[in-house]
Amino acid sequence: MKPINVILMSALATLASCNGSKEATNGSNAPLIERSDLRIEGRRMTPEALWAMGRIGGVAVSPDEKQISYTVAYYSVPQNKSNREAFVMNADGTGNRPITQTPWSENQVTWIKGGSKLAFLSAESGSNQVWEMNPDGTQRRQLTAYENDIEDYSFSPDGKKLLFISTIKTKQSTADKYPDLPKATGIIVTDLMYKHWDEWVTSAPHPFVADFDGNTISNVKDVLQGEPYESPMRPWGGIEQLAWNPASDKVAYTCRKKTGLAYSLSTNSDIYIYDLATGKTQNITEENKGYDTNPQYSPDGRFIAWQSMERDGYEADLNRLMVMNLQTGEKRFVSKTFESNVDSYLWNKESNAIYIIGVWHGETHIYAIDLTADDKLTQLTTGMYDYASMALAGNNLIAMRHSLSEGDEIYAVPCQGGDVKQLTFENKHLYDQMDRGKVEARWMKTTDGKQMLTWVVYPPQFDPKKKYPTLLFCEGGPQTPVSQFWSYRWNFQIMAAHDYIIVAPNRRGLPGFGVEWNEAISGDYGGQCMKDYFTAIDEMAKEPFVDKDRLGCVGASFGGFSVYWLAGHHNKRFKAFIAHDGIFNMEMQYLETEEKWFANWDMGGAYWEKENPTAQRTFANSPHRFVDKWDTPILCIHGEKDYRILANQAMAAFDAAIMRGVPAELLIYPDENHWVLKPQNGILWQRTYFEWLDKWLKK
Repeated sequence: MKPINVILMSALATLASCNGSKEATNGSNAPLIERSDLRIEGRRMTPEALWAMGRIGGVAVSPDEKQISYTVAYYSVPQNKSNREAFVMNADGTGNRPITQTPWSENQVTWIKGGSKLAFLSAESGSNQVWEMNPDGTQRRQLTAYENDIEDYSFSPDGKKLLFISTIKTKQSTADKYPDLPKATGIIVTDLMYKHWDEWVTSAPHPFVADFDGNTISNVKDVLQGEPYESPMRPWGGIEQLAWNPASDKVAYTCRKKTGLAYSLSTNSDIYIYDLATGKTQNITEENKGYDTNPQYSPDGRFIAWQSMERDGYEADLNRLMVMNLQTGEKRFVSKTFESNVDSYLWNKESNAIYIIGVWHGETHIYAIDLTADDKLTQLTTGMYDYASMALAGNNLIAMRHSLSEGDEIYAVPCQGGDVKQLTFENKHLYDQMDRGKVEARWMKTTDGKQMLTWVVYPPQFDPKKKYPTLLFCEGGPQTPVSQFWSYRWNFQIMAAHDYIIVAPNRRGLPGFGVEWNEAISGDYGGQCMKDYFTAIDEMAKEPFVDKDRLGCVGASFGGFSVYWLAGHHNKRFKAFIAHDGIFNMEMQYLETEEKWFANWDMGGAYWEKENPTAQRTFANSPHRFVDKWDTPILCIHGEKDYRILANQAMAAFDAAIMRGVPAELLIYPDENHWVLKPQNGILWQRTYFEWLDKWLKK
């Protein structure tokens, strides 16, 4: 089901604010979307403050490791869109400066030509193409003029070739079949996976390789020529699913060579190595039946690493790090001592160690695996944070980091461990205007005698002598950690700023607490995980500062399912519910969702399998079966472009509540998917969310 800064130099301060004194250069009268100078009243976080924050993107280190480039996306609520600009700073964080001021959204900025140029993606020419500029932003020029959009790219280590991703058509349209009906909108479907995430599947991304002479590309070749498969894999895969070897003569790529029904039932992707000279392809993970993704060659070219899940159909299986010796063919599971997922990784320069990022006990940190010492694992970072990316710069790892209290910023982490240094302060001018609530970790004893970590977030001006309305947060995924995440929608600090206490348990079925804990949810949606939710809210309700008569329950995706389920089982604990993109009717969800492997694994099978006890237990716990016990006001939110959990789930839940005489409200987005991505829709979400909670939980 799963699907998620250092004060800038004075030059940045001269940029126009989002309300716009500078006109865009594309001929429109719309102001250029740049860094906001929003003034916040009352020292409380607001929806407008969240959307005023710059969002740091991809980080790239120059070849001499002396400079760092990165991007920041800025949002305009009035214009209902965003713009991304590029920045460069020294590796120690000094000399930070913006190098672009355009309306074209510079993306995927990387260093090329020995560090003398920066490459980036831009749609300035009318389609998304690769451009270059000097590291100060001057001499901007277009490098590619490919016939279609380029979605992501990577230059070969020798700089003579370009690997890029572009989408090709794989299915005949109605107009192709009936040219005399060019305005017909009907879609003819003959197999599964006809929809995915938020789009009708008529095309697939392919990797292309082209020669590059420093000025333009030529001899473009489709690595999957004539094949209907996707690489990288939708909906989230990017260039990280492909990799150059150091000699620049081979490309490793991730692909699930299946379509239709077979694709919908299987997670079996593989790592393929494509030889540019011969055109031949080798599958190096054929024996593994689960996900194999994200290959990386070692700097010396002797090894290749990738992330791997063992079991087919289980998208939340342990995500292991594998390493293959390309000379001997030997493969090793090198992250065995880390009983959690490897979320991302990076080779060291000597090819004898790998840095990984993974979650443990609600925090996501950086670790080092020594390949020469029996894969010894060493933790390099600590604290209540989540780290999110890595790049090498001298003796440091350049990483992004966020927490429940602050969004992504860039940090320098010593490769051997030690003091971490913050390099960017993109949103300090906004944080300085806000008081944020204390975040506390509590361990609670569950009904089966286990220990469960629960995050508690307090209002900014918390007074222990007062009683506060309190929210139980239900996580999605379902196997997504409740770690130190930062969200621009499910943001705990904005909830705390509205004088709510937030209770966020790492209930059964989340990574970071061992494999057994993570796997306990599959086939048991209405079981121990729900008891864990009751444990968390019941324990907190004992506190004198929690008003047990003003408890709310909120969540999205599996969290939305949890809200619908708890609405029929809570025994009057809660006074308000909010479910976003949740499953209401599990029988319909089994048939409606596009990724059938997920439904089969987590639900245990189909509802018509009468002799399957796991499946029968699952569907017997469908929230719609307990509507007769609904007695508490509920807000249902959903996007109509959500093909993971269809919007009719929220509509049905809302209709059921109204027909039962339960106060209810429905917020439907015709143009949003499983998330809410447009600025004005995001503001509407926050306003509706708090209006509903305040109506039922505040005196």
